[in-house]
Amino acid sequence: MKNKIIIVGAGIIDVLVSPAEEEVFKTGSYPAETIRMSAGGDALNEATVLAALGVPVQLETLLGSDMAGDTVMRHCIDAGIDVERIHTQKGLDTGVNVVLVKKDGERVFLTNPGGSLRRLRLEDVSLPFPEDAGILCFASIFVFPGFGSDEMAALFCQAKKQGMLVCADMTKCKHGETVENIRPALEYVDYLFPNQEEAVMVTKTSSIEQAAESFLLAGVKNVIIKCGGNGCYVKNKEQEMWISAEKDVICVDTTGAGDSFAAGFLYGLSKGLSLGECAVFANKCGARAVGVVGAAEWIKGKEIGNPLI
Repeated sequence: MKNKIIIVGAGIIDVLVSPAEEEVFKTGSYPAETIRMSAGGDALNEATVLAALGVPVQLETLLGSDMAGDTVMRHCIDAGIDVERIHTQKGLDTGVNVVLVKKDGERVFLTNPGGSLRRLRLEDVSLPFPEDAGILCFASIFVFPGFGSDEMAALFCQAKKQGMLVCADMTKCKHGETVENIRPALEYVDYLFPNQEEAVMVTKTSSIEQAAESFLLAGVKNVIIKCGGNGCYVKNKEQEMWISAEKDVICVDTTGAGDSFAAGFLYGLSKGLSLGECAVFANKCGARAVGVVGAAEWIKGKEIGNPLI
């Protein structure tokens, strides 16, 4: 397999506050233990982890020509992420999310819907893909209003024409979309990484197993459903399996856990691991992510090629 991975999606700045509780709105001031600025966004998180794992990775995203955009670019360059095809736009605010992390590790977000986080379109992605690219991952279905099913299908079709594997993650559907609404895009997807809530919501089913079957009927080749502390559920036409979660995990912050999971799975694919082995490694990456504040902070300082030692 060609070794470069292309990640398409959001690259933003996260301002992480931990712990953050409702008292701040009553007292006017709250002594958070951690207030930190970090690179974030689904695609950038995945690319950061993959680069630290030693995988050649290229990010396709949209940034504003501003201080936050410059910070994202510096992060990418320092991390070893290929930025040749990142698009910038004057007058656009680069996305900045304020992430309020509760004591139990769950979080809520303050976002700017007018910033770059929601503005990516098909024309912001440079086509065709580089000749040395073997995997495309679209980091989040339903994040970008201008990137509907037809646009995703066009992107994925181009990747398949170039002999690439197509992977996709998703977030919760925003306007009651169903799996049928995105079927034209799903028919190209080799590996799909929804979490349990997202999968059940978009398929209108009542169980993980039913949701996975619905995705398969829509054309997805392999469905990997992230189930947090319960591990992940993997299904294709030939096999299905539950992969247990890592044991003794202390959850500090769930920000970016799904992105680290996806990056781990992509790493496994790039190394030719089996479906089950990819899922095991993905679980390990997700578990490490929840142990620290920040989406991809867990990977910093790790030995390249051996990040989980």
